[in-house]
Parts: sequence; C-alpha cells; structure tokens
Amino acid sequence: MIEIKLLPIVGSFAENKDLARDIRLKKIIHALENKQEITLDFDGIDSTTQSFIHALISDLIRKYGIDVLDKIYFKNCNETVTKIINIVVDYMQEIE
Repeated sequence: MIEIKLLPIVGSFAENKDLARDIRLKKIIHALENKQEITLDFDGIDSTTQSFIHALISDLIRKYGIDVLDKIYFKNCNETVTKIINIVVDYMQEIE
C-alpha cells in the first residue's frame, strides 16, 4: 500500500487543483496500474475545495469505475473534508 501525505504537498487548505491533478497522475494512477492500494492522508488538512477533490478522484472514477474507491483510503479526514469527498463521490455516481 502506498500512503500519500497531502499536507507537505498542498498545505493545510487543499485548493490547488493543479497539484491534485499531479498527485492523481504521478502517484495514484501509477499505484493503481501496479495493483497497489492507496491511502490519502489528510492529517493536518483543515479544509479543501470541491474542485481539489474533483481533480484528485473524479477522473479515476470515470476511468476505472466507482469500484476504484475500494482501493483508495481516505485517512485522517475531518468532518469538512469528509463532506466534500462525499459530495464529489455522490456527484460522480449520479453521472455514471
């Protein structure tokens, strides 16, 4: 399993969708293609934007299907971050 600590990459407010895209392309997709599971560690992240989470996971759901979330773990998410992740996941399931 690969663990990605987001705080050193994105800071305490995860808003930069270009960084999210880079994490997805360089780390998450690489791990999935190598049949590895991924933990996204949100420790120290106070908040995030919907566009950041969308850039981080929506293309994965489009490419691999909703079951890709069985291989991605969201760790140390506060209530705000959890709500935003759920909004994006719910939206992606509606358009599937």
